[in-house]
Amino acid sequence: MTKKRNVAAYARVSTDKEDQVNSLEGQRTYFTDFIRHHEDWQLVQVYYDEGISGTGTKKRGGFNQMICDALHGKIDLILTKEVCRFARNTVDTLFYTRKLAEANVGVIFTIDNIDTRDSDGELRLTIMASIAQEESRKTSERVKWGQQRRMEQGVVFGRDLVGYTVQNGKLKINEEEVPIVRAVFHKYTNEGKGTTVIARELLEEGMWPKHMASWSNAAILRILKNEKYVGDLCQKKTFTPNYLTHAKKCNHGEESMVYIQNHHAPIIDRELWDRTQKELQRRAIFTEHREKYSNRYWCSGKLYCGECGRRYVGKTKTLKNGTVYRGWRCISAAEHGARKRTRDGREIGCSNGQIHEKALLSCMQYAIAQIPLDKKQLQEEIIKEIRQLKATSAKNMDSVRIQKQIDELQRKKRKLLDLALEELLDQTDFKMQNVWYHQKIQALKIQLEHAKEKEKGLPKQLDSAEQYRKAMDEIMEFGKSNVLLFRELLDRIVIYQRDRLVIWLKAIPFGIELKIHSHGRGRTFTTDILQARYV
Repeated sequence: MTKKRNVAAYARVSTDKEDQVNSLEGQRTYFTDFIRHHEDWQLVQVYYDEGISGTGTKKRGGFNQMICDALHGKIDLILTKEVCRFARNTVDTLFYTRKLAEANVGVIFTIDNIDTRDSDGELRLTIMASIAQEESRKTSERVKWGQQRRMEQGVVFGRDLVGYTVQNGKLKINEEEVPIVRAVFHKYTNEGKGTTVIARELLEEGMWPKHMASWSNAAILRILKNEKYVGDLCQKKTFTPNYLTHAKKCNHGEESMVYIQNHHAPIIDRELWDRTQKELQRRAIFTEHREKYSNRYWCSGKLYCGECGRRYVGKTKTLKNGTVYRGWRCISAAEHGARKRTRDGREIGCSNGQIHEKALLSCMQYAIAQIPLDKKQLQEEIIKEIRQLKATSAKNMDSVRIQKQIDELQRKKRKLLDLALEELLDQTDFKMQNVWYHQKIQALKIQLEHAKEKEKGLPKQLDSAEQYRKAMDEIMEFGKSNVLLFRELLDRIVIYQRDRLVIWLKAIPFGIELKIHSHGRGRTFTTDILQARYV
Protein backbone atom coordinates (compact mmCIF):
# COMPACT_ATOMS: atom_id res chain seq x y z
CA MET A 1 0.00 0.00 0.00
CA THR A 2 1.38 3.42 -1.06
CA LYS A 3 2.12 5.78 1.82
CA LYS A 4 -0.09 8.84 1.71
CA ARG A 5 1.31 12.35 1.58
CA ASN A 6 0.62 14.62 4.52
CA VAL A 7 -0.98 17.67 2.93
CA ALA A 8 -1.88 20.93 4.67
CA ALA A 9 -3.52 24.11 3.39
CA TYR A 10 -3.20 27.78 4.25
CA ALA A 11 -6.03 30.34 4.10
CA ARG A 12 -5.90 34.03 4.97
CA VAL A 13 -8.23 37.01 4.88
CA SER A 14 -6.88 40.51 5.43
CA THR A 15 -9.81 41.97 7.40
CA ASP A 16 -12.17 40.69 10.07
CA LYS A 17 -15.37 41.95 8.42
CA GLU A 18 -18.25 39.50 8.22
CA ASP A 19 -18.04 38.99 4.44
CA GLN A 20 -14.36 38.24 4.71
CA VAL A 21 -14.94 35.75 7.52
CA ASN A 22 -17.40 33.96 5.23
CA SER A 23 -14.65 33.96 2.60
CA LEU A 24 -12.35 32.27 5.11
CA GLU A 25 -14.90 29.55 5.77
CA GLY A 26 -15.22 29.11 2.01
CA GLN A 27 -11.44 28.68 1.67
CA ARG A 28 -11.35 26.09 4.44
CA THR A 29 -14.17 24.08 2.82
CA TYR A 30 -12.51 24.36 -0.60
CA PHE A 31 -9.18 22.96 0.62
CA THR A 32 -10.76 20.20 2.65
CA ASP A 33 -12.67 18.96 -0.40
CA PHE A 34 -9.68 19.47 -2.71
CA ILE A 35 -7.39 17.30 -0.58
CA ARG A 36 -9.97 14.58 -0.04
CA HIS A 37 -10.34 14.15 -3.83
CA HIS A 38 -6.73 12.92 -4.04
CA GLU A 39 -6.45 9.33 -2.90
CA ASP A 40 -2.74 9.51 -2.07
CA TRP A 41 -3.18 12.67 0.05
CA GLN A 42 -4.34 12.92 3.62
CA LEU A 43 -5.39 16.16 5.30
CA VAL A 44 -3.15 17.29 8.17
CA GLN A 45 -4.73 20.63 8.96
CA VAL A 46 -6.11 23.79 7.37
CA TYR A 47 -4.02 26.60 8.86
CA TYR A 48 -5.49 30.10 8.69
CA ASP A 49 -5.18 33.72 9.83
CA GLU A 50 -8.02 36.22 10.17
CA GLY A 51 -7.86 40.00 9.97
CA ILE A 52 -4.08 40.08 9.36
CA SER A 53 -2.23 41.68 6.45
CA GLY A 54 -0.16 39.52 4.15
CA THR A 55 2.70 42.02 3.75
CA GLY A 56 4.48 40.55 6.77
CA THR A 57 4.65 37.22 8.61
CA LYS A 58 5.59 38.24 12.16
CA LYS A 59 2.02 38.36 13.54
CA ARG A 60 0.55 35.53 11.46
CA GLY A 61 0.21 32.76 14.03
CA GLY A 62 -1.39 30.21 11.70
CA PHE A 63 1.24 30.75 8.99
CA ASN A 64 4.17 30.48 11.39
CA GLN A 65 2.76 27.33 12.99
CA MET A 66 2.39 25.75 9.53
CA ILE A 67 6.01 26.55 8.60
CA CYS A 68 7.20 25.13 11.95
CA ASP A 69 5.22 21.90 11.47
CA ALA A 70 6.50 21.53 7.91
CA LEU A 71 10.13 21.94 8.92
CA HIS A 72 9.62 19.31 11.64
CA GLY A 73 8.48 16.73 9.09
CA LYS A 74 4.74 16.82 9.80
CA ILE A 75 3.82 18.13 6.33
CA ASP A 76 4.89 16.98 2.83
CA LEU A 77 2.89 19.44 0.72
CA ILE A 78 1.15 22.81 1.27
CA LEU A 79 -1.79 24.16 -0.72
CA THR A 80 -2.90 27.77 -0.99
CA LYS A 81 -5.20 29.42 -3.53
CA GLU A 82 -3.07 32.37 -4.68
CA VAL A 83 0.37 33.84 -4.12
CA CYS A 84 -1.24 36.91 -2.53
CA ARG A 85 -2.87 34.63 0.10
CA PHE A 86 0.53 33.15 1.00
CA ALA A 87 2.32 36.53 1.20
CA ARG A 88 2.22 39.95 -0.51
CA ASN A 89 5.92 40.45 0.19
CA THR A 90 8.19 39.07 -2.56
CA VAL A 91 11.09 38.53 -0.15
CA ASP A 92 8.92 36.59 2.31
CA THR A 93 7.39 34.47 -0.45
CA LEU A 94 10.76 33.38 -1.86
CA PHE A 95 12.38 32.99 1.56
CA TYR A 96 9.75 30.61 2.91
CA THR A 97 9.25 28.60 -0.28
CA ARG A 98 13.02 28.04 -0.52
CA LYS A 99 13.20 27.11 3.14
CA LEU A 100 10.38 24.60 2.62
CA ALA A 101 12.09 23.23 -0.50
CA GLU A 102 15.22 22.51 1.53
CA ALA A 103 12.99 20.37 3.78
CA ASN A 104 11.48 18.65 0.68
CA VAL A 105 8.13 20.40 1.20
CA GLY A 106 6.44 21.74 -1.93
CA VAL A 107 3.87 24.53 -2.20
CA ILE A 108 1.04 24.51 -4.76
CA PHE A 109 -0.85 27.72 -5.61
CA THR A 110 -4.03 26.24 -7.08
CA ILE A 111 -5.53 29.27 -8.87
CA ASP A 112 -2.18 30.64 -10.09
CA ASN A 113 -1.27 27.10 -11.26
CA ILE A 114 2.21 27.22 -9.71
CA ASP A 115 3.98 24.25 -8.14
CA THR A 116 7.32 25.10 -6.48
CA ARG A 117 8.50 21.54 -7.22
CA ASP A 118 8.48 22.24 -10.98
CA SER A 119 11.67 23.38 -12.71
CA ASP A 120 10.21 26.79 -13.62
CA GLY A 121 8.19 27.07 -10.38
CA GLU A 122 10.43 29.67 -8.73
CA LEU A 123 10.59 31.89 -11.82
CA ARG A 124 6.81 31.98 -12.16
CA LEU A 125 6.44 32.43 -8.41
CA THR A 126 8.81 35.43 -8.43
CA ILE A 127 6.75 37.12 -11.13
CA MET A 128 3.44 36.51 -9.33
CA ALA A 129 4.89 37.53 -5.94
CA SER A 130 6.16 40.81 -7.44
CA ILE A 131 2.71 41.48 -8.89
CA ALA A 132 1.11 40.74 -5.49
CA GLN A 133 3.54 43.09 -3.76
CA GLU A 134 2.87 45.88 -6.27
CA GLU A 135 -0.87 45.43 -5.79
CA SER A 136 -0.33 45.73 -2.04
CA ARG A 137 1.58 48.99 -2.59
CA LYS A 138 -1.20 50.42 -4.75
CA THR A 139 -3.80 49.38 -2.18
CA SER A 140 -1.76 51.09 0.55
CA GLU A 141 -1.58 54.29 -1.50
CA ARG A 142 -5.34 54.23 -2.14
CA VAL A 143 -6.09 53.65 1.54
CA LYS A 144 -3.75 56.46 2.67
CA TRP A 145 -5.23 58.85 0.12
CA GLY A 146 -8.75 57.99 1.22
CA GLN A 147 -7.86 58.38 4.89
CA GLN A 148 -6.30 61.78 4.21
CA ARG A 149 -9.48 63.02 2.53
CA ARG A 150 -11.66 61.68 5.35
CA MET A 151 -9.42 63.30 7.96
CA GLU A 152 -9.78 66.64 6.16
CA GLN A 153 -13.55 66.12 6.37
CA GLY A 154 -13.28 65.69 10.16
CA VAL A 155 -13.62 61.91 10.44
CA VAL A 156 -11.75 60.73 13.55
CA PHE A 157 -9.25 57.89 13.24
CA GLY A 158 -8.01 56.40 16.49
CA ARG A 159 -9.20 54.88 19.73
CA ASP A 160 -10.87 56.04 22.92
CA LEU A 161 -9.00 58.36 25.25
CA VAL A 162 -9.62 59.67 28.76
CA GLY A 163 -12.79 61.78 28.55
CA TYR A 164 -13.82 60.76 25.03
CA THR A 165 -15.02 57.70 23.15
CA VAL A 166 -14.70 57.29 19.38
CA GLN A 167 -17.94 56.16 17.74
CA ASN A 168 -18.39 55.97 13.96
CA GLY A 169 -15.58 58.42 13.35
CA LYS A 170 -16.86 60.98 15.87
CA LEU A 171 -15.68 62.02 19.34
CA LYS A 172 -18.27 61.69 22.06
CA ILE A 173 -17.71 63.02 25.59
CA ASN A 174 -17.47 60.34 28.29
CA GLU A 175 -19.11 62.19 31.20
CA GLU A 176 -17.75 59.68 33.72
CA GLU A 177 -14.15 60.67 32.95
CA VAL A 178 -14.64 64.43 32.48
CA PRO A 179 -13.75 65.18 36.16
CA ILE A 180 -10.38 63.45 35.66
CA VAL A 181 -9.45 65.65 32.69
CA ARG A 182 -10.54 68.85 34.40
CA ALA A 183 -8.70 67.86 37.60
CA VAL A 184 -5.45 67.30 35.66
CA PHE A 185 -5.57 70.73 33.97
CA HIS A 186 -6.63 72.50 37.18
CA LYS A 187 -3.94 70.90 39.34
CA TYR A 188 -1.20 71.54 36.81
CA THR A 189 -2.02 75.10 35.68
CA ASN A 190 -4.00 76.66 38.51
CA GLU A 191 -2.37 74.92 41.47
CA GLY A 192 1.12 74.63 39.96
CA LYS A 193 1.55 70.93 40.79
CA GLY A 194 3.90 68.58 38.98
CA THR A 195 2.91 65.51 37.01
CA THR A 196 4.17 63.12 39.71
CA VAL A 197 2.06 64.81 42.39
CA ILE A 198 -0.99 64.87 40.09
CA ALA A 199 -0.63 61.14 39.34
CA ARG A 200 -0.46 60.33 43.05
CA GLU A 201 -3.39 62.59 43.97
CA LEU A 202 -5.63 61.12 41.26
CA LEU A 203 -5.10 57.66 42.74
CA GLU A 204 -5.70 58.94 46.27
CA GLU A 205 -8.96 60.55 45.11
CA GLY A 206 -10.12 57.28 43.55
CA MET A 207 -9.69 58.39 39.92
CA TRP A 208 -8.13 55.25 38.43
CA PRO A 209 -7.34 54.94 34.71
CA LYS A 210 -9.36 52.33 32.84
CA HIS A 211 -6.74 51.20 30.35
CA MET A 212 -3.58 51.38 32.49
CA ALA A 213 -2.41 49.83 35.74
CA SER A 214 -1.73 53.25 37.25
CA TRP A 215 -1.24 56.90 36.37
CA SER A 216 2.25 57.93 35.28
CA ASN A 217 4.07 61.17 34.45
CA ALA A 218 3.82 60.35 30.74
CA ALA A 219 0.06 59.71 30.93
CA ILE A 220 -0.54 63.07 32.65
CA LEU A 221 1.60 64.89 30.07
CA ARG A 222 -0.32 63.25 27.22
CA ILE A 223 -3.55 64.68 28.62
CA LEU A 224 -2.06 68.16 29.07
CA LYS A 225 -0.73 68.22 25.48
CA ASN A 226 -3.76 66.69 23.76
CA GLU A 227 -5.59 69.32 21.71
CA LYS A 228 -8.80 67.26 21.68
CA TYR A 229 -9.69 68.51 25.17
CA VAL A 230 -10.11 72.08 23.87
CA GLY A 231 -12.26 70.91 20.95
CA ASP A 232 -9.56 70.79 18.26
CA LEU A 233 -8.48 67.75 16.26
CA CYS A 234 -4.96 67.00 15.05
CA GLN A 235 -4.44 63.80 13.04
CA LYS A 236 -1.49 62.03 11.40
CA LYS A 237 0.69 62.48 14.48
CA THR A 238 2.16 59.15 13.40
CA PHE A 239 2.69 57.73 9.93
CA THR A 240 3.64 54.44 8.29
CA PRO A 241 6.75 54.92 6.10
CA ASN A 242 6.84 51.31 4.88
CA TYR A 243 3.71 49.52 3.71
CA LEU A 244 5.47 46.15 4.09
CA THR A 245 6.41 46.41 7.77
CA HIS A 246 3.40 48.55 8.88
CA ALA A 247 5.66 50.03 11.59
CA LYS A 248 4.44 53.43 12.79
CA LYS A 249 6.73 56.38 13.49
CA CYS A 250 6.17 59.77 15.10
CA ASN A 251 5.49 62.42 12.46
CA HIS A 252 8.12 65.15 12.86
CA GLY A 253 7.25 66.92 9.63
CA GLU A 254 7.80 63.99 7.28
CA GLU A 255 4.11 64.14 6.31
CA SER A 256 1.54 66.92 6.58
CA MET A 257 -0.72 66.77 9.64
CA VAL A 258 -4.44 67.58 9.52
CA TYR A 259 -5.53 70.17 12.11
CA ILE A 260 -9.16 71.29 12.54
CA GLN A 261 -10.12 73.92 15.12
CA ASN A 262 -13.44 73.73 17.02
CA HIS A 263 -14.07 70.26 15.64
CA HIS A 264 -16.08 68.83 18.56
CA ALA A 265 -17.44 69.65 22.02
CA PRO A 266 -14.55 70.64 24.37
CA ILE A 267 -14.00 69.54 27.97
CA ILE A 268 -11.91 72.57 28.97
CA ASP A 269 -12.14 76.18 27.73
CA ARG A 270 -9.56 77.71 25.39
CA GLU A 271 -8.31 80.20 27.97
CA LEU A 272 -7.24 77.37 30.32
CA TRP A 273 -5.79 75.44 27.38
CA ASP A 274 -3.65 78.40 26.28
CA ARG A 275 -2.41 79.00 29.83
CA THR A 276 -1.56 75.30 30.17
CA GLN A 277 0.50 75.26 26.95
CA LYS A 278 2.45 78.33 28.12
CA GLU A 279 3.07 76.67 31.48
CA LEU A 280 4.23 73.47 29.77
CA GLN A 281 6.64 75.50 27.67
CA ARG A 282 7.92 77.42 30.70
CA ARG A 283 8.56 74.25 32.68
CA ALA A 284 10.11 72.55 29.64
CA ILE A 285 12.75 75.30 29.44
CA PHE A 286 13.47 74.84 33.14
CA THR A 287 13.58 71.04 32.78
CA GLU A 288 15.91 71.29 29.79
CA HIS A 289 18.27 73.45 31.80
CA ARG A 290 18.04 71.06 34.76
CA GLU A 291 18.64 68.03 32.53
CA LYS A 292 21.75 69.64 31.08
CA TYR A 293 22.98 70.03 34.62
CA SER A 294 21.95 66.51 35.61
CA ASN A 295 23.70 65.05 32.57
CA ARG A 296 26.94 65.67 34.40
CA TYR A 297 26.01 62.78 36.67
CA TRP A 298 27.70 59.70 35.31
CA CYS A 299 24.93 57.24 36.18
CA SER A 300 21.81 59.16 35.09
CA GLY A 301 19.38 56.80 33.36
CA LYS A 302 21.55 53.75 34.09
CA LEU A 303 20.29 52.72 37.55
CA TYR A 304 17.54 50.08 37.78
CA CYS A 305 15.58 48.63 40.67
CA GLY A 306 16.16 44.89 41.08
CA GLU A 307 12.80 44.47 42.85
CA CYS A 308 10.30 46.12 40.47
CA GLY A 309 12.43 46.80 37.37
CA ARG A 310 11.84 50.55 37.18
CA ARG A 311 14.56 53.19 37.09
CA TYR A 312 16.21 54.97 39.99
CA VAL A 313 15.95 58.77 40.07
CA GLY A 314 18.26 61.27 41.72
CA LYS A 315 17.42 63.11 44.92
CA THR A 316 19.48 66.06 46.15
CA LYS A 317 19.19 68.01 49.40
CA THR A 318 21.36 70.26 51.53
CA LEU A 319 21.94 69.08 55.11
CA LYS A 320 22.01 71.42 58.11
CA ASN A 321 25.82 71.44 58.15
CA GLY A 322 25.86 72.67 54.54
CA THR A 323 26.84 69.32 53.02
CA VAL A 324 24.99 68.45 49.81
CA TYR A 325 23.50 64.96 49.94
CA ARG A 326 22.80 63.18 46.67
CA GLY A 327 21.12 59.82 46.68
CA TRP A 328 19.14 57.64 44.29
CA ARG A 329 15.70 56.13 44.84
CA CYS A 330 13.38 53.81 42.90
CA ILE A 331 10.82 55.91 41.02
CA SER A 332 7.99 53.61 42.18
CA ALA A 333 8.93 54.29 45.80
CA ALA A 334 9.25 58.01 45.09
CA GLU A 335 5.76 58.13 43.56
CA HIS A 336 3.82 55.77 45.85
CA GLY A 337 6.00 54.92 48.86
CA ALA A 338 6.52 51.35 50.09
CA ARG A 339 4.96 48.48 48.16
CA LYS A 340 1.30 47.97 49.02
CA ARG A 341 -2.05 46.91 47.66
CA THR A 342 -4.84 49.38 47.02
CA ARG A 343 -8.45 48.77 47.97
CA ASP A 344 -9.22 47.31 44.57
CA GLY A 345 -6.28 44.87 44.74
CA ARG A 346 -3.70 46.71 42.64
CA GLU A 347 -0.02 46.72 43.62
CA ILE A 348 1.78 50.05 43.69
CA GLY A 349 5.01 51.39 45.18
CA CYS A 350 8.31 49.64 45.91
CA SER A 351 10.08 48.67 49.14
CA ASN A 352 13.63 48.90 47.78
CA GLY A 353 15.86 51.37 49.65
CA GLN A 354 17.88 54.41 48.65
CA ILE A 355 21.57 54.38 47.80
CA HIS A 356 24.09 57.15 48.37
CA GLU A 357 25.94 58.73 45.43
CA LYS A 358 29.28 58.12 47.19
CA ALA A 359 28.46 54.44 47.64
CA LEU A 360 27.89 54.10 43.89
CA LEU A 361 31.17 55.88 43.13
CA SER A 362 33.07 53.54 45.47
CA CYS A 363 31.47 50.46 43.91
CA MET A 364 32.20 51.67 40.38
CA GLN A 365 35.81 52.41 41.20
CA TYR A 366 36.19 48.95 42.75
CA ALA A 367 34.54 47.23 39.75
CA ILE A 368 36.77 48.94 37.18
CA ALA A 369 39.90 48.09 39.19
CA GLN A 370 39.04 44.36 38.92
CA ILE A 371 38.92 44.29 35.12
CA PRO A 372 41.92 44.70 32.79
CA LEU A 373 41.05 47.31 30.15
CA ASP A 374 42.88 48.21 26.95
CA LYS A 375 43.19 52.00 27.29
CA LYS A 376 44.29 52.50 23.67
CA GLN A 377 41.34 50.54 22.30
CA LEU A 378 38.95 52.40 24.61
CA GLN A 379 40.34 55.74 23.39
CA GLU A 380 39.75 54.78 19.76
CA GLU A 381 36.16 53.73 20.51
CA ILE A 382 35.43 57.04 22.26
CA ILE A 383 36.98 59.04 19.40
CA LYS A 384 34.83 57.06 16.97
CA GLU A 385 31.70 57.99 18.96
CA ILE A 386 32.74 61.68 18.97
CA ARG A 387 33.11 61.64 15.18
CA GLN A 388 29.70 59.99 14.79
CA LEU A 389 28.15 62.67 16.99
CA LYS A 390 29.73 65.40 14.88
CA ALA A 391 28.47 63.73 11.71
CA THR A 392 24.96 63.61 13.22
CA SER A 393 25.18 67.32 14.06
CA ALA A 394 26.09 68.07 10.46
CA LYS A 395 23.05 66.14 9.26
CA ASN A 396 20.83 68.25 11.51
CA MET A 397 21.82 71.53 9.81
CA ASP A 398 18.98 73.60 8.38
CA SER A 399 19.96 73.02 4.74
CA VAL A 400 19.85 69.24 5.22
CA ARG A 401 16.47 69.40 6.94
CA ILE A 402 14.96 71.67 4.25
CA GLN A 403 16.35 69.49 1.44
CA LYS A 404 14.67 66.44 3.03
CA GLN A 405 11.36 68.32 3.07
CA ILE A 406 11.78 69.20 -0.62
CA ASP A 407 12.59 65.58 -1.50
CA GLU A 408 9.54 64.37 0.42
CA LEU A 409 7.21 66.82 -1.36
CA GLN A 410 8.63 65.83 -4.74
CA ARG A 411 8.03 62.18 -3.85
CA LYS A 412 4.42 63.03 -2.99
CA LYS A 413 4.04 64.81 -6.34
CA ARG A 414 5.14 61.65 -8.13
CA LYS A 415 2.63 59.60 -6.10
CA LEU A 416 -0.07 62.13 -6.98
CA LEU A 417 0.69 61.63 -10.67
CA ASP A 418 0.54 57.83 -10.26
CA LEU A 419 -2.91 58.12 -8.67
CA ALA A 420 -4.12 60.35 -11.50
CA LEU A 421 -2.75 57.99 -14.16
CA GLU A 422 -4.47 55.05 -12.48
CA GLU A 423 -7.69 57.10 -12.53
CA LEU A 424 -7.95 56.93 -8.75
CA LEU A 425 -8.00 60.72 -8.55
CA ASP A 426 -10.10 63.11 -10.64
CA GLN A 427 -8.44 65.93 -12.61
CA THR A 428 -9.77 68.76 -10.41
CA ASP A 429 -8.30 67.30 -7.21
CA PHE A 430 -5.08 66.50 -9.08
CA LYS A 431 -4.59 70.07 -10.35
CA MET A 432 -5.36 71.69 -6.97
CA GLN A 433 -3.03 69.36 -5.05
CA ASN A 434 -0.28 69.62 -7.69
CA VAL A 435 -0.32 73.44 -7.55
CA TRP A 436 -0.12 73.31 -3.75
CA TYR A 437 2.91 71.00 -3.87
CA HIS A 438 4.62 73.21 -6.47
CA GLN A 439 4.15 76.39 -4.40
CA LYS A 440 5.39 74.65 -1.25
CA ILE A 441 8.52 73.35 -3.03
CA GLN A 442 9.36 76.76 -4.48
CA ALA A 443 9.05 78.40 -1.04
CA LEU A 444 11.33 75.75 0.48
CA LYS A 445 13.91 76.23 -2.27
CA ILE A 446 14.17 79.91 -1.33
CA GLN A 447 14.62 78.92 2.33
CA LEU A 448 17.29 76.42 1.26
CA GLU A 449 19.34 79.10 -0.48
CA HIS A 450 19.22 81.36 2.63
CA ALA A 451 20.21 78.42 4.88
CA LYS A 452 23.20 77.55 2.69
CA GLU A 453 24.41 81.17 2.77
CA LYS A 454 24.23 81.21 6.57
CA GLU A 455 26.10 77.91 6.88
CA LYS A 456 28.97 79.21 4.72
CA GLY A 457 29.81 81.62 7.49
CA LEU A 458 30.00 78.99 10.19
CA PRO A 459 33.56 78.32 11.47
CA LYS A 460 34.90 74.94 10.45
CA GLN A 461 35.54 72.58 13.35
CA LEU A 462 38.93 70.89 13.36
CA ASP A 463 38.89 67.12 13.83
CA SER A 464 42.07 66.70 15.85
CA ALA A 465 42.29 63.13 17.16
CA GLU A 466 45.52 64.00 19.01
CA GLN A 467 43.75 66.64 21.08
CA TYR A 468 41.11 64.09 22.07
CA ARG A 469 43.72 61.51 23.03
CA LYS A 470 45.63 64.01 25.16
CA ALA A 471 42.45 64.96 27.01
CA MET A 472 41.52 61.31 27.55
CA ASP A 473 44.97 60.48 28.94
CA GLU A 474 44.14 62.91 31.75
CA ILE A 475 40.66 61.43 32.17
CA MET A 476 41.74 57.79 32.31
CA GLU A 477 43.30 57.84 35.74
CA PHE A 478 42.02 54.50 37.02
CA GLY A 479 43.38 55.03 40.50
CA LYS A 480 40.84 57.71 41.45
CA SER A 481 37.11 58.30 41.19
CA ASN A 482 36.59 59.85 37.76
CA VAL A 483 32.97 60.38 36.74
CA LEU A 484 33.85 61.17 33.09
CA LEU A 485 35.45 57.75 32.75
CA PHE A 486 32.65 56.06 34.71
CA ARG A 487 30.00 57.49 32.37
CA GLU A 488 31.77 56.06 29.32
CA LEU A 489 32.31 52.59 30.82
CA LEU A 490 29.01 52.01 32.64
CA ASP A 491 26.19 50.12 30.93
CA ARG A 492 23.84 49.73 33.92
CA ILE A 493 23.65 49.06 37.64
CA VAL A 494 20.86 46.92 39.13
CA ILE A 495 20.19 47.67 42.81
CA TYR A 496 18.65 45.09 45.15
CA GLN A 497 17.58 45.12 48.78
CA ARG A 498 19.97 44.54 51.67
CA ASP A 499 22.82 46.58 50.12
CA ARG A 500 23.42 44.32 47.12
CA LEU A 501 23.98 45.54 43.56
CA VAL A 502 25.26 44.27 40.21
CA ILE A 503 27.39 46.45 37.90
CA TRP A 504 27.46 45.82 34.14
CA LEU A 505 30.21 47.51 32.13
CA LYS A 506 30.21 48.08 28.38
CA ALA A 507 31.88 45.40 26.25
CA ILE A 508 32.22 43.12 29.30
CA PRO A 509 30.06 39.96 28.98
CA PHE A 510 29.53 39.52 32.72
CA GLY A 511 28.42 41.58 35.69
CA ILE A 512 30.10 42.18 39.04
CA GLU A 513 27.91 41.58 42.08
CA LEU A 514 28.86 43.52 45.22
CA LYS A 515 27.66 43.29 48.80
CA ILE A 516 28.38 46.61 50.54
CA HIS A 517 28.18 48.27 53.93
CA SER A 518 27.97 52.07 54.13
CA HIS A 519 28.45 54.13 57.28
CA GLY A 520 29.08 57.71 58.42
CA ARG A 521 27.62 61.00 57.19
CA GLY A 522 28.66 63.93 55.04
CA ARG A 523 32.43 64.05 54.46
CA THR A 524 33.02 61.05 56.72
CA PHE A 525 30.73 58.79 54.63
CA THR A 526 32.51 55.59 53.51
CA THR A 527 31.54 52.32 51.85
CA ASP A 528 33.10 48.91 52.50
CA ILE A 529 32.99 46.10 49.91
CA LEU A 530 32.03 42.97 51.88
CA GLN A 531 31.68 40.49 49.02
CA ALA A 532 32.36 40.50 45.28
CA ARG A 533 31.76 37.91 42.56
CA TYR A 534 31.19 37.68 38.81
CA VAL A 535 27.66 36.88 37.58
